[in-house]
Amino acid sequence: MYVAELGLVDFRSYVRSAITLQPGVTSFIGSNGQGKTNLVEAIEYLSTLSSHRVSNDVPLIRLGARQAIVRARVRAGSDDLRSLLLEVEINSGRANRTRINRARTQRTRDLLGVLRTVVFSPNDLSIVRGDPSDRRHFLDGLVITRWPRMAGVKADYERILRQRNVLLKSLAGRGASAGGEAGATLEIWDEQLATIGAELLSARLDTLSSLMPLAAKAYGDIAPVNDLTTVQYRSTIDLSDLWSPPQADTPSDPVDRAALTERFRDALSARRKDELVRGVTLAGPHRDDVVLHIGQLPAKGYASHGESWSLALALRLGSFELLRADGIEPVLVLDDVFAELDSTRRDRLAGSIVDADQVLVTTAVASDVPEVLHGARFDVGGGNVMAHEEVLDER
Repeated sequence: MYVAELGLVDFRSYVRSAITLQPGVTSFIGSNGQGKTNLVEAIEYLSTLSSHRVSNDVPLIRLGARQAIVRARVRAGSDDLRSLLLEVEINSGRANRTRINRARTQRTRDLLGVLRTVVFSPNDLSIVRGDPSDRRHFLDGLVITRWPRMAGVKADYERILRQRNVLLKSLAGRGASAGGEAGATLEIWDEQLATIGAELLSARLDTLSSLMPLAAKAYGDIAPVNDLTTVQYRSTIDLSDLWSPPQADTPSDPVDRAALTERFRDALSARRKDELVRGVTLAGPHRDDVVLHIGQLPAKGYASHGESWSLALALRLGSFELLRADGIEPVLVLDDVFAELDSTRRDRLAGSIVDADQVLVTTAVASDVPEVLHGARFDVGGGNVMAHEEVLDER
């Protein structure tokens, strides 16, 4: 899979831009603040309907414009000329719209899964060093990339969680139980939260089980020393006899979702008294964490900068290989990554991805990109995107 054409209207710093791309490696080279990351961010947005740089859509619309448009023609492969035209209209103050081959989709999330991407960026360090929410976000993003319908499951879980929290807040301080109509309503939310939450948690655990052997291998390939990495899933639900961390190159067994649902119900029941006092849901995947280890120590708080970077990259490389194992060839985006790595890690990373269908690189310094990844080059600066000394696009 690769992006053959990219078109932007009022997206970030670009008034209009139209770029033709090829399979293989393409580098966007320019000083900081010139708009090179905006180009790959647009491709990521078409893939995930989100950006690794911002948490909402407002900054994506050029200052003074009312909407931004991103469109791309995506081809199945270098030897497969089948293609789809994808388009997203990012609107200020109203719902976004998406189209496939110019036909509007019923829901914006219907675009998910058509174009798959794996994005490496400096923000990936937060997967290792950041809060639990950063690791949940990473894992849920991979879950949705594998199974796009899980975007709806996650949205349903968050909606039920909000409504249950509203009810708990209204009942806060009533003591160990809630009776009458309020209690019956809480039981309904408990059942829905347990059912949907178990589906989300099951997908997380299955993905983590498949991912970590691949990520562990990638870490061993990247890291010069101390190359053993493992994972634990720290849950608010008792998983002791339902799931165990994957070992070496062996994934864990699939999770029994029915048993997981029942265990979720038990957790909600056990925390009921505290929830009624505090007015918030205390059990569920929204409070879980993924604990990463390098050697015998947790990576967060103990890993060096280089080790943290290697682990973050290994998780992305593992994601890439997992999608490939699922029969998906994603577009790889390396957003200003090489400047953060020493020469050994640069070369090892490059050697791991050189055979991808399409690799899109952004960098401020061309010499930071390893020789094995030399390919097509665009120079980005002054509002222009240029290839071979020819101006292709103007702001």
